[in-house]
Amino acid sequence: MSKFMLELSDLTKAYPAAEGEYLAVQGVFLKVPAGEFVSIMGHSGCGKSTVLNMVAGLSQATRGAVIVDGKERREPGPDRMVVFQNYSLLPWLTVLDNVLFAIDSARSTFSGRLLFSNQPKAKREERARNYLDLVGLSHALDKYPTELSGGMRQRVSIARALAMEPQILLLDEPFGALDAITREEMQDELLQIWARSQTTGLMVTHDIDEAILLSDRIVLMTNGPAATIGEIFDVPFPRPRTRESLQELPGYYTLRNNFTKALYEKFAHDDASH
Repeated sequence: MSKFMLELSDLTKAYPAAEGEYLAVQGVFLKVPAGEFVSIMGHSGCGKSTVLNMVAGLSQATRGAVIVDGKERREPGPDRMVVFQNYSLLPWLTVLDNVLFAIDSARSTFSGRLLFSNQPKAKREERARNYLDLVGLSHALDKYPTELSGGMRQRVSIARALAMEPQILLLDEPFGALDAITREEMQDELLQIWARSQTTGLMVTHDIDEAILLSDRIVLMTNGPAATIGEIFDVPFPRPRTRESLQELPGYYTLRNNFTKALYEKFAHDDASH
């Protein structure tokens, strides 16, 4: 196993434009050890989701490499599972069947075979049930997505991703569509789920408090075009964490203030340039 679960080496993305090309992201270098949770933040348009999509293999880098456990990846694969903001559940399937469908249909990009093809159906269903239990949805196995709250739907999405036992869990504004109270509840639940799974995490978010609560490090992107990593903040607070205990630490507000100052002063958004 590589020393780092994820390495971004000179990651660059350019799009065709009327004047030649638009350089969205340029020269991103980042190394993430196994089991670390990293958040990416920055102003709108700074390339956060662009970076996440390149890591997921949903978008090809113009230059540079995404390296997972020592091997370069350019296509989507079950070693990197994405939790999107809009849940992406199949409305005609139950909660259990949504997770089971992913397990049954996921093919390894690298070996061309069914990941769990050697497991009988009962074993695959047990896997789905176990991960739904992990996110607290054992009571809702037979419900359909339309019968669930937004927070419950996102828990199904997280269970579906974790059921594939990915090396890296990618989260793109996973709680952005939720109301403030449900969002806080889901942040707390994700903190507990991640503590049990210990999967390497990479999350895009606009919420500073969410990033501090969940992360080991926070990556602050500069503004586009040609956005890159401007600064990386360590989150030194021990785990396990709770929202209440963090906010009682003097260092919490120091970190929050330093991050906010960098975001709105050092990397202030220049509207005149966009």
